[in-house]
Amino acid sequence: MVAICRMRQSKRMRSPGGWLSEYSWEERWEERKRQKRGSHSSERENKPKRHHHHYRTYEGHYLETRSLNRRPEYKERRGHEASMDLAGCGEGGHGMNCQERGRERDWHHYSKSSGRSGRSRRSSHGRYRGRRHSSSRHRSDSRSHRRKRSRSFEDDEEGHLIYHSGHMLKARYEIVSTLGEGAFGKVVECIDHLKGGVRVALKIIKNLDRYREAAMSEVEVLEQVNSLDCERRYACVRMLDWFDHYGHICIVFELLGLSTFDFLKENGFQPFPVDHIRVMAYQIFRAVRFLHQNKLTHTDLKPENILFVNSDYHIEYNPKMKRDERTLKSTDVKVVDFGNATYDHEHHTSVVSTRHYRAPEVILELGWNQACDIWSLGCILIEYYLGLTLFQTHDSKEHLAMMERVLGPIPTHLLQKTRKRRYVHHERLDWDEHSSSGRYVRKHCKPLKQYMSSKSVDHEQLFDLIHKMLEYDVSQRITLDEALRHPFFDSLRKGRK
Repeated sequence: MVAICRMRQSKRMRSPGGWLSEYSWEERWEERKRQKRGSHSSERENKPKRHHHHYRTYEGHYLETRSLNRRPEYKERRGHEASMDLAGCGEGGHGMNCQERGRERDWHHYSKSSGRSGRSRRSSHGRYRGRRHSSSRHRSDSRSHRRKRSRSFEDDEEGHLIYHSGHMLKARYEIVSTLGEGAFGKVVECIDHLKGGVRVALKIIKNLDRYREAAMSEVEVLEQVNSLDCERRYACVRMLDWFDHYGHICIVFELLGLSTFDFLKENGFQPFPVDHIRVMAYQIFRAVRFLHQNKLTHTDLKPENILFVNSDYHIEYNPKMKRDERTLKSTDVKVVDFGNATYDHEHHTSVVSTRHYRAPEVILELGWNQACDIWSLGCILIEYYLGLTLFQTHDSKEHLAMMERVLGPIPTHLLQKTRKRRYVHHERLDWDEHSSSGRYVRKHCKPLKQYMSSKSVDHEQLFDLIHKMLEYDVSQRITLDEALRHPFFDSLRKGRK
């Protein structure tokens, strides 16, 4: 039975007394500069909203959701949303099958699905002149749609499609309920009457130019990813269909289970068993390696962007913790959300990744490549192991100080190269351990090996792998080819043989 996708938007807080409001001035300044360039990062904490509610607002997400339930003893976790970006192959909106799309392997000219900067970069490629004409015509047609559409299809003032349960889209998809809402639009659960009543997730993009163009970019990326993996060997999301509905780009995805973060949250932030981490990590590593082999960097890997194919579970009583705990029936996962993916040939914005999974080379503005995904994956593994975020901060310098507390001093040659000179004093991180921030870092961080809950071989191997993934120097950081050959995965490789 397909697991119905449930949406949550959890709030992680720095202090028990209220929402986090201390944004560093350098992050606000960097955000202003990015806005002037017409390009925005995926850094959700850079744009504080009224009442200090920190919802992520960039449009590459599959969904953004709300949840009021928080674990009281975990109030220091930062603001998170469950973001899902599910997709499929073989039923694209253009009617192109896998074999036909498989011949279009030159996917390095495809831009990331972003309403911020993808179009400006893409305009330099001659092959997209036709697309730009189409986009211009599409904008004109969209305005016409707004004027001429019938009363049964209307938009609200924010550009969302107004709908209700029972509405039919494309004479095929019957809306059942709303699954989530974000800056890009809304996600609804639908019945696909052309496929015998199967349930799907349908993403309805706002009827606004920038979101429509971002959605078209995402569609192009998903079509290429799907065409390169027709045999479905890798745990990447798959798009089922897409179409234009009165100016709203609609993308249809398979209906999956909870994100790994949502499962952690609903399980009281109890860590995953090491055996589950092994199976999940092996699938994720193979999927991201597949992207890297095809010259694509995900740039926004995090627990919210890893979804269970089916998040059904058994409930078992833990006498030690004196409470019920959920145990997954299946550990199959998929990597989702290519809304911020960047190809090797494209312009690399200075800031990528969600704060807590951001690599040191990104913070120091040393330039980044596919290795930043590996750092993010290392942060994900330790979060699966601990049930909580390793680097719990919203400030860049504090983030670097936490890294030093966990991993040791940042190499001098990296600090010498950084343009962020205000982070450096006498070739060391300019950090006062006796300040309030210094006390916070000492309280919440400790050397990596001290997080181990067992000295067994499995735990030793997992932490050895994580340590190699959290290497400061990109040239020394483990690759995913090397990671998949690590002893931690020996039992899985033997089983596959």
